[in-house]
Amino acid sequence: MLLVLLLWCAGLGAAAQFGKISILYETLRATYGGNGEVALGLVVSIVGMVGLVFGTTAGLLVARIGPRRAIVAALAAGAAMSALQSLLPSYPLMLASRVVEGASHLAVVVVGPTMIAALAPEHRRPLAMTLWSSFFGVTYAILALIGPHVAPTGLFLGHSGYMAALAAILALTLPADPRHAALPMGNLLAQHAMIYASPRLAAPAMGFCCYTFLYVALLTLVPPATPESHRALIAAGMPLVSIAVSLTLGVWLLGRMSAVHLVQAGYALAVPGFLLLWLFWGQGAGMVAGGFLLSAALGIVQGASFAAIPELNASAEDRARAAGAVAQLGNLGTTTGTPVLAALLAATGPAGLALSAVILCALGIAIHQAQRARRYHFSA
Repeated sequence: MLLVLLLWCAGLGAAAQFGKISILYETLRATYGGNGEVALGLVVSIVGMVGLVFGTTAGLLVARIGPRRAIVAALAAGAAMSALQSLLPSYPLMLASRVVEGASHLAVVVVGPTMIAALAPEHRRPLAMTLWSSFFGVTYAILALIGPHVAPTGLFLGHSGYMAALAAILALTLPADPRHAALPMGNLLAQHAMIYASPRLAAPAMGFCCYTFLYVALLTLVPPATPESHRALIAAGMPLVSIAVSLTLGVWLLGRMSAVHLVQAGYALAVPGFLLLWLFWGQGAGMVAGGFLLSAALGIVQGASFAAIPELNASAEDRARAAGAVAQLGNLGTTTGTPVLAALLAATGPAGLALSAVILCALGIAIHQAQRARRYHFSA
C-alpha cells in the first residue's frame, strides 16, 4: 500500500500539470495574453488534447515498454518541463513544453491505475482504485489553497522538484518491469478497433466519458447560476462531497457489489439530483441540495469506473489498454462537456440541461448493461 500511495502522489503531480496553469491563468495573461484569448486558453487545454488524441496509443505503448520505465520517464520529463516553464519562455516554447507535458501526464494516468491494480492487496483494491480516482479533485483543492500565495516561478519550480523527487523514489521502489518479449504494436487503427470492440476493455472508458462530460461541466456552470448567498458553499462543496462519498460510501459498496453494478447505481442516484437542480434552479438551498446529491452520486461513479478496470481485465497488458481508453474518452468528455451543456443551457434553460444530463446518466447505465450482457453471452 506504500507503493500505492506513492503512485497516487504521482497522480497528484500529473493533475497539477493542469491545475498549475489554471491557478495562474490570470497571472499568465500578462505574459501570454497578447497572443489572444484562444492562444492563452490553449496553454491550459493542449495537455488534455494530447490525451484525447493519443490516449489509447499510450495504453499500448505502456504495455510494450513496461509501466515502471514509462512512469519514471514521464515524471522526469514533467520535472524538466516545469523547470523550463519557470523561466516564462516565449509563447511557442511554452506551448511546446505543454505538449511534452501532455505526453508526460498521459503516461502517468495510464500507468497509475494499472500498477495500483497489480500492487494493491485484493481486499484493499477497491480502496486503492477509489483513492486513485480522487487525484484530480485533491490536487485542485491543494492548489486552490496555496496557488494565490506563491509566485509563478515558485509554483513551477516547486512542481518540478516534486516530480523529480517522485521520479527518483519510484525508480528505486517500484518492481522491475517483467522480462518478456515486447508486445507487437501492429496496426494502431486495428488495435484501437480491438479495444473499443471489447466489452471488457471499453466499458470503463465509455462510462467514464459520460461522467467527465457531466461533472466538469456542472462544476463550471452550476455555481454561477446559484444565488450569491449559497455560491461559495456549492462551489467548494460539490467537489469535496464527491471525494468524501467516493472514499467512504463508494469503497464500502465496492466491498459488497461489483464495480459495474455500482457505476449503474451511481448514475441512477444522480438522476434525482439533476431533477432537483431543474426544479429549484436559481434558489439557493434547493440548488445546493441538488448539487450535493448529484456530486455524491457521480463520486460513486468516479471510483467505481476505475475499480472496473481490474475487475474486468486480469492481465497487466489489458489493464493498460483499458486505462488508456479511460484517459482518451475521459479527455473527450472533459473537452466537450462544458461547451455543449453551456450551449444547451443558453438555448433551452435549466430544463434542457437537466434532460440532457438524465439522458447521459441513462446512457452510462445502458453501456454497462450492454457490457454485462455481452460478457454473459461470450461466457455462455
